[in-house]
Amino acid sequence: MNPLAYLGEQLDAWRAEGTLQRLRVLESECAPLARFDGRDVINLASNNYLGLTTHPLLLEAALEATRRYGVGSGAVRTISGTMSLHVELEEKIARFKNVEGCVVFQSGFTANAGTVSAILGPEDHIVSDALNHASIIDGCRLSRAKIHVYAHKDVAQAEEKLAAASQAGGRVLLISDGVFSMDGDIGPLPKLVELAERYGAIMMVDDAHASGVLGRNGRGTVDHFGLHGRVQIQVGTLSKAIGALGGYVCGSRDLIEFLHQRGRPFLFSTSHPPAVAATCIAAFDVLEQEPQRIGQLWENTRYFKEQLTKEGFDTGVSETPITPVMVGEAAAAHAFSAALFEEGVLATGIGFPTVPKGKARVRTIVTATHTREHLDRALEAFRRAGRKLGLLAA
Repeated sequence: MNPLAYLGEQLDAWRAEGTLQRLRVLESECAPLARFDGRDVINLASNNYLGLTTHPLLLEAALEATRRYGVGSGAVRTISGTMSLHVELEEKIARFKNVEGCVVFQSGFTANAGTVSAILGPEDHIVSDALNHASIIDGCRLSRAKIHVYAHKDVAQAEEKLAAASQAGGRVLLISDGVFSMDGDIGPLPKLVELAERYGAIMMVDDAHASGVLGRNGRGTVDHFGLHGRVQIQVGTLSKAIGALGGYVCGSRDLIEFLHQRGRPFLFSTSHPPAVAATCIAAFDVLEQEPQRIGQLWENTRYFKEQLTKEGFDTGVSETPITPVMVGEAAAAHAFSAALFEEGVLATGIGFPTVPKGKARVRTIVTATHTREHLDRALEAFRRAGRKLGLLAA
């Protein structure tokens, strides 16, 4: 008897539905034109917004750090794994974000989950957007606080839940993505900040997909909306526009010191290898020195969205480089993704549970380093695949 037989049964069911995900294997550098599963395709599936994964300054920083410090730190941060590079990176991010302090986590996921679970307990309340990232959801559950979910970007409903929570005793956290990872829309941060101030709530923003994309030199939604000093906790990522790996939390010195003491991923995970920390330091220098990369990212984004819309594709409510092509059913989204791959484009099909049932899509992200030729070839692939599957008129 196999006690895990039920797993195979579920996998078979997903295969029959056409929704079983398979892993595409990257066999080259992450670039606009990349090799997956033995084929050279236009890559519209990465979070490499600014093309920094292959930037010469980042490559040299990684090599030099490895030569000088080795390949690993050898310990968690609180034992002997805090290297001078980690401190330099955190100080650089704090200056960049105009805050008192910063702590780097091993991933964006652990930055969110570790922070929420550390600062709240069972007597507290969390008011959270319905489409917040899974790392926020898991952090909320781990905290054991009472969770109150409001409809996506529904400020009026958020206020109702804040008002009730503020009368129930305990601390209250209001939390939202800055840019929502599946739909590409921007959170109503100014109105949420006003609500948090009105009801005495802690304001927390996950800026993973806004870091390097929105605000001056990519400082995120807090800068984009001019809300410095009014958001107590800012979370960002080093794994997307920064081009490497990790996450970070910015805020007051007390917040950072508290997370040093109680942030479980920080306490129980070995710190970043020297090459990663050095790479991230170099990336923030590039953000300051090469703002034209962000300009090119947005120029490419506008062009690609406009052309998809002209062809008749539905790009949902996207306001950022995250551009979903809405399909509906998960099986259709995965079939569309497969057809695009055959046409020379990698764009991932996404369905439930990542997005609600009936709202499956193929998600695309253009980067600053895509050329107009890349985008035009990709658009032609979308036309051919769309017509083949009946998503567009023949």
